[in-house]
Amino acid sequence: MSKDVLNNQPIVRYENGELVESHDHYVTEFPLTIMVNGQEFATVICSPNNLTELVVGFLASEGVILKRDELKSIQIDDSKGFAHVELTKDLGERVEYSTKRMIASCCGKSREFYFKNDAAIAKTSMSNITISPHQVLEMMKGLQNASTVFKQTGGLHNAAISDGDNFFEHRQDIGRHNALDKLYGYCIYNHISIRDKVLIFSGRISSEILIKATKIGVGVILSKSAPTTLAVQLAKDLNITAVGFIRDGNFNIYSHPERIKAIESN
Repeated sequence: MSKDVLNNQPIVRYENGELVESHDHYVTEFPLTIMVNGQEFATVICSPNNLTELVVGFLASEGVILKRDELKSIQIDDSKGFAHVELTKDLGERVEYSTKRMIASCCGKSREFYFKNDAAIAKTSMSNITISPHQVLEMMKGLQNASTVFKQTGGLHNAAISDGDNFFEHRQDIGRHNALDKLYGYCIYNHISIRDKVLIFSGRISSEILIKATKIGVGVILSKSAPTTLAVQLAKDLNITAVGFIRDGNFNIYSHPERIKAIESN
């Protein structure tokens, strides 16, 4: 049976000096264990929607698959919290450092895992996309308009992928990495080119989020929040345009500003 992302449950609220019975919306936290070729690969704590996309994007970002053709089958058993994946190839040594790894919804990773896996898969962006300041503002506006569950709960990360014009896909999850993996999985599963796309993100651009963007293959990442120093350095090194503090008609460009057109098109 499919699980809901949003729950409405009774609570007790302190308001105007009194304790009163009320109801509140909060998000579902769901453990999904990914089995690859019959072996336990990872357990991801996530929101229980778009799970096939999440699995595909996660495996791609881990370097397990590169394209949809490497997937033989995916079966999601959300009643038991398992995703069963069969590949057209062997896992090989991947399972040695992936077996039974827990990736928490807080998105924390150990330094050993970060450098041995993520950094090894990161690649320099080859994107030639250019966008206008108007498109930057409109894409962030689109993300904010799509973030309806966040407005109810405050408990989800939101992300979208767009070309700045006609293409726009939005995903949400309690884990910020998961939201990006769902977008990546959607593009892989539907054979959508990523190089000419932009990632729009609701949270801080950390080094981990920047690494995730490089794995996906985009050349631009937009955020309404701030980047970290390491994220900016990585963005410069990996040819990513990082844009932050997109608010009230303004924004900051931290790296590779050549992708943002200085003059608006008529």
